[in-house]
Amino acid sequence: MFWPITLLGAIAGWLIASIPGALLGGLLGLILDRRLRLNSWAALRERMRGTPALQGNELLFVLLGRLAKCDGHVAPAHIQAARLEMIRRKLDERGEQAAIKAFGRGKRDASGLREPLRRLRGRDDEARAVLEACWRLARANGGVSPRQHELILLWGGWMGWDQAAVAALDTRRRREPPTLHGGAYQDALRLLGVTAVSEPREIKQAYRRLLSQHHPDKLAGSGASAEQIRQATERTRQLQDAYALIRQRQGFR
Repeated sequence: MFWPITLLGAIAGWLIASIPGALLGGLLGLILDRRLRLNSWAALRERMRGTPALQGNELLFVLLGRLAKCDGHVAPAHIQAARLEMIRRKLDERGEQAAIKAFGRGKRDASGLREPLRRLRGRDDEARAVLEACWRLARANGGVSPRQHELILLWGGWMGWDQAAVAALDTRRRREPPTLHGGAYQDALRLLGVTAVSEPREIKQAYRRLLSQHHPDKLAGSGASAEQIRQATERTRQLQDAYALIRQRQGFR
């Protein structure tokens, strides 16, 4: 940790009043550094230029926008995952608009993230929440791409976390059987009309609703043709297979 105003205060104090002045100047500088959360020369330059530092929800949604766009295409599942993060954080209308703006900024330009993330060193609860949200968005489209994986590990390092600790926060990875094919999983999600970050309750409701709509028993006595019954039976089988795959991948009963 580096405190720029502390150093400047100590130097100024030394020039004015030798050792006592250096001690007093350093103490006053440390108070300012902590109050303004300045832990680098870059942070001090931002403050002097009047550039507002990224923090809180704005920082998070810039990161999420960067992750969504880093492979060149923002999938609908990524947008849905970002909206779920807004719900998790209980953002009001104004907060949602700010989050949407920050997400768009992250898609266009995510430079200058190192210093805001370094300010989270030692603030483990905040850093953990940011990293977990990043993993959730990265997995929303079925799997973490190499570039997304690289970025999350890099950001965790800037926050003072080692790579093993960052990877351990990817809870869905620990639950997913490694043999499942990502393409089949995505097809299953699309068939049920859910995403990889949907809650188990939502997935169960979607499955039961679709099963009720397409089950061949609903055609009994309705004068349906043999072909219609065959199609309904096949659709029911597809729904059952998709639901079984999603349950296995996400680890719920």
